[in-house]
Amino acid sequence: MKLYFSPGACSLAPHIALLEAGLDFTTEKVDIRARKTESGADFLAINPKGYVPALELKDGAVLTEGPAIVQFIADLAPDRQLAPANGTMERYRLVEWLNFISTEIHKSFSPLFRPTSTEDMKAAARTHLTNRLAWLAGQLEGRDYLMGSQFTVADGYLFTVLGWANFVQFDLSAWPVFAAYTQRVASRPAVQQALRDEGLLK
Repeated sequence: MKLYFSPGACSLAPHIALLEAGLDFTTEKVDIRARKTESGADFLAINPKGYVPALELKDGAVLTEGPAIVQFIADLAPDRQLAPANGTMERYRLVEWLNFISTEIHKSFSPLFRPTSTEDMKAAARTHLTNRLAWLAGQLEGRDYLMGSQFTVADGYLFTVLGWANFVQFDLSAWPVFAAYTQRVASRPAVQQALRDEGLLK
């Protein structure tokens, strides 16, 4: 398998998942603006949507969208317990978390990165993020990870998007639980390896 990624982007979540799962894979960096891979390939030919992550499977098929990719990875290594078993209520709770992170946290950060966003758009995004993060902080109280004591692929995703706060001057200090949570996730060997591989950690 090959993971197409951009350093620090949401593709970090499946990168973490692949390492946590202990699977064999390669990576190729993508220049999102130029729509070119590091080897010079046209990224739009790989993923016509034009964004990462994209996971090329052994048979040549390409899977896109982070929440789908990380669940696929988790199901390839069920012994690693990166996702509850399919068909269980716990699995639907995982799906619930992945959707919340994707639609309410991830997408709320987008206007803060977009050069064309107006100040009003950025202010609205910050207000929305503040409301959602306040609720999320309450959910994390007393838990090691989103699902309790077990790390799952949702944690790799949340860790990734919370990290973006540093790049857009969004202050998370009002919620100390996030500092403890991100430190806990960051200390995992697979997370350290993913950060090193993407040049985000020396």
